[in-house]
Amino acid sequence: MTNEQSLAEPVSTSPDGGGWRPDVLGPHYEQRTLPLGTDPDGEGDLVATLVRYVPNGSVKQTAGAVLYVHGFTDYFFQEHLAEHFAARGFQFYALDLRKCGRSLREGHTPHYVTDLAFYDRELDESLRIVQAETGAPVVLNAHSTGGLIVPLWLDRLNRTRGTAAAGITGLVLNSPWFDLQGPSYYRTIGTPIIKGLGRFRRMVELPGGGQVSTYGDSLHRSVAGEWDYNLDWKPLQGFPIRLGWLRAIRNGQARLHGGLDIGVPSLILRSRMTKFAREYGPAVDVADAVLDVRQIQRWSGCLGDRTNMVPIDGAKHDVFLSGPEPLASAFAELDSWLDWLEAYRVSGGESSPEACA
Repeated sequence: MTNEQSLAEPVSTSPDGGGWRPDVLGPHYEQRTLPLGTDPDGEGDLVATLVRYVPNGSVKQTAGAVLYVHGFTDYFFQEHLAEHFAARGFQFYALDLRKCGRSLREGHTPHYVTDLAFYDRELDESLRIVQAETGAPVVLNAHSTGGLIVPLWLDRLNRTRGTAAAGITGLVLNSPWFDLQGPSYYRTIGTPIIKGLGRFRRMVELPGGGQVSTYGDSLHRSVAGEWDYNLDWKPLQGFPIRLGWLRAIRNGQARLHGGLDIGVPSLILRSRMTKFAREYGPAVDVADAVLDVRQIQRWSGCLGDRTNMVPIDGAKHDVFLSGPEPLASAFAELDSWLDWLEAYRVSGGESSPEACA
């Protein structure tokens, strides 16, 4: 796959979004700009970008739809994921959040927000559009930081409207960022420091944060990987981590650790092991080089409702960007769970929130 769109060539300048237009991924992909108004963090006007996969040229009424949300230093480019869901009869959509990927504009700090709840606006609007176009129940699919953002949004949605009433039936999380990786003191004495500095020195960069290219090297075709994507939108070394953003992450993780009630069953896919490294090596190709998988395992019980956790042998941080064997395993687990979810939905299955462990 090839993506030559650059930050200097914004994909849309229409203030009202202008409907669907061709996407940078080429044939069968379209995008729609979602105007979000003025940035509460003071960086001008904001947009988000909704992408849809239309292999038959238009959206048709389907049995189900999928809305995908990316992680940090990321955007949607995983065409094989869209094609897999479509082959199962799902209409596929993906959201590039504000200041991310297709939604990044001049004057924006990439991925920067000071409150993860700010994302509710584009998530709400994307859900509305997906349901208006398909009339179908929606499965959410989120990766890494998106895997924190989306459950927090679902918890808020469930407490106001109810996720079932909102037409959402399930959640698939791909290596969700449930806690801070690294030494334990990062999560104890380090957190009050992060929150204090993040409140008053919001734009200060975390020293060394986001400047290691190990994971990017393992992915991109120009180095050691198999994938081609826009390095302006997903640089090998990652975008700098700013203290105001990290404070928002720690606040969100604390909320998760207190226990959520997302209101729908979830599938969590992760690598079986973690391998942190300063430089690329073959061991990085078969492990999560970004997050501590033990933290994913530890906090998975905090989502509420039914949760199915599946470690994938040999998977990378993004399990759907893994090598052929773990990728096949991840798709097999996804398919099995989707089959179960459909039977569960048709039977009218209900379950109560489980205790956070």
